[in-house]
Amino acid sequence: MQMYALRCAAEENCLARSAYGPAVRDIDFRVLLRFPQKVKNQGTTDFLPVKPRHQWDWHSCHQHYHSMDAFSNYDLLDAITGRKMAEGHKASFCLEDTGCEPGFRRRYACTSHTQGLSPGCHDLYAANIDCQWIDITDVPPGNYILKVTVNPNFHVPESDFTNNVVRCDITYTGVYVQTRNCRVARG
Repeated sequence: MQMYALRCAAEENCLARSAYGPAVRDIDFRVLLRFPQKVKNQGTTDFLPVKPRHQWDWHSCHQHYHSMDAFSNYDLLDAITGRKMAEGHKASFCLEDTGCEPGFRRRYACTSHTQGLSPGCHDLYAANIDCQWIDITDVPPGNYILKVTVNPNFHVPESDFTNNVVRCDITYTGVYVQTRNCRVARG
């Protein structure tokens, strides 16, 4: 994707460090590893932003409020050494009940005054939205692990943090990515 189309994402620091250099031009391309994310509240109480709504950050470029600074972290790890090769993050926006299991009721929507996840409900982040990626422009082809961590700083109280990490095996050829063996993992 070209830099001119990534201006809003750049404001949120969603690109690799090399994207912010003085020689980077609007016509330069970045390689993005995009993926969807479905976050489900499997607990018994609401998953709510820690910040009160009057402290939510308005992002004028994207035209929405961020109710949490760090909703998810994304790491691309070398499959053999475990070394972090690239990273990304997602500040929350529109934290809402996208859908619910039978017997559960949708209570939160994307508004400026209520955001959250009800028990038995999930929020869905599509792969085509800003910052739902890792910038892999500087990553060589190889085998990697995609690590997605929800509530990475443990700011939102939960009864069980052991299901907040998903790991997937990634093969990157330099042209395409193959993903397999996604699983919930401990850290």
